[in-house]
Amino acid sequence: MKPFTEEDVEFYIQNKVLAPSHFLITVPLRGLTGYREHQVRHWRYYTVHGAKLLSPVRDPEELQQWLEVEQFSKSLQQWHETEVNIEGDLVPAKVLAIFRELMEKSITSCNLSSKVSILESFSSVVKVAVETPDSQVEVELVPTVEIPTCWPERARWPRCFKRWPSQEKVQCVKLFGFNLLARSNYHWQLGFSRAERMLLEGIDEDGGCRMKCFRVMRQMKEDVWCTGNKPILTTYHLQMVLFWTCEKYPRTKDWRCFREGFLRMVQKLHKCVSQHFLKHYFVRGTNLLKYANTSDLDLVAGKLTDFLENPVLCLD
Repeated sequence: MKPFTEEDVEFYIQNKVLAPSHFLITVPLRGLTGYREHQVRHWRYYTVHGAKLLSPVRDPEELQQWLEVEQFSKSLQQWHETEVNIEGDLVPAKVLAIFRELMEKSITSCNLSSKVSILESFSSVVKVAVETPDSQVEVELVPTVEIPTCWPERARWPRCFKRWPSQEKVQCVKLFGFNLLARSNYHWQLGFSRAERMLLEGIDEDGGCRMKCFRVMRQMKEDVWCTGNKPILTTYHLQMVLFWTCEKYPRTKDWRCFREGFLRMVQKLHKCVSQHFLKHYFVRGTNLLKYANTSDLDLVAGKLTDFLENPVLCLD
């Protein structure tokens, strides 16, 4: 361990950034177009198998929503069938069940059983293990309804009087809309992968070092702060930290010096982990660490504290 210089950073990026072993891939669903927001609230009294309940299903959280087939001006007949539809709702668990069956058949028919296998899961999500020449990777395949035509009302972004990103960039980002991901039994999860990708594009066109800071922080997370195959902090958490730090420090001069920019991002990460609270950048009412193990978060917070007291990069 030694104090880091610009040369160290370049070495670190070129020699230590590894290929990830976990992926999330969205699989677009077809036959649903003309989406519109639905304002009427009503209770649901059914299980994912269609049986009646005496008490209603819980409401979706901030980053989730119900999805009704009537919210689309055009929908193919299969979206009205009971295989995926209960009382007009498109049910993620049912969609995932069909998707899993199709995956199992495809693996067999394509003779991929020696390279691809579906992993057992306590939830309804579909994960597969894929053998590559170098190692085994784990992939979560997520059926996704793409909504490229509008921006969700619950994503109240940007906040007033913020200088980053520019108004031109904001308008461009919102044009990419959002996704609805089947990752739970009843509720569809809001996703902003296209918008986030656009926000990252050209993020350092002013000559700054934002992405360099992000990449080094990601690798430090994997190597030192939060190791293991199933880390409590993911690259997505770090991306949210990047966005929040860019918004707080919008000026070009704030990102001329790598060391200063990097330490700002680590300080923001330390604050979020210590408080067990990280807001989603677009849907700010969502705490992305809500269900994280607090003891594990405290361990990471301790490592971040040690780093901030003596900022060094591990180059061994």
